[in-house]
Amino acid sequence: MASNAEKALEAMQARVGQDEGTGEWFQVTQDLINTFADATHDHQWIHVDPERCARMSPWKVPIAHGFLTLSLLTVLTSSIPRGDGPALEGLTMGVNYGFDKVRFVSPVKVDSRVRASSSISAVSLKDPNTVQVTRSVTVEIDGESRPALVAEWLTLMVFA
Repeated sequence: MASNAEKALEAMQARVGQDEGTGEWFQVTQDLINTFADATHDHQWIHVDPERCARMSPWKVPIAHGFLTLSLLTVLTSSIPRGDGPALEGLTMGVNYGFDKVRFVSPVKVDSRVRASSSISAVSLKDPNTVQVTRSVTVEIDGESRPALVAEWLTLMVFA
């Protein structure tokens, strides 16, 4: 008899390559950038000094830290309406497992809105109770032609 993880693997394999959808817009404010700077001790002027940015930056405004944009993936992808995906019986938790690839393509200027879209690019059985899911995630910037970020994000889905 197939385990819950094996059933989930089979259901998710049918979705490999399919677009999962696009999430809601999220505004990246100066307060958010400053809070991230405080948490990471990265107070480089291109992030936290609007006056200096106006004089010296090619963007003329502060930009978000690349790692701030990366850390927003959790909230950005949580608003993706995954629709009629398979019911995953026995799922006890999901765990961030890391990234195979991350590229910071374009800077996120202060007060920009960003949103994420994703697709499942691979699934595999890690052990009898765990499915590894690789998602291709793109973070779009409202009004910009190039994305802020593209990533191959790995998560582990643990089943009872």
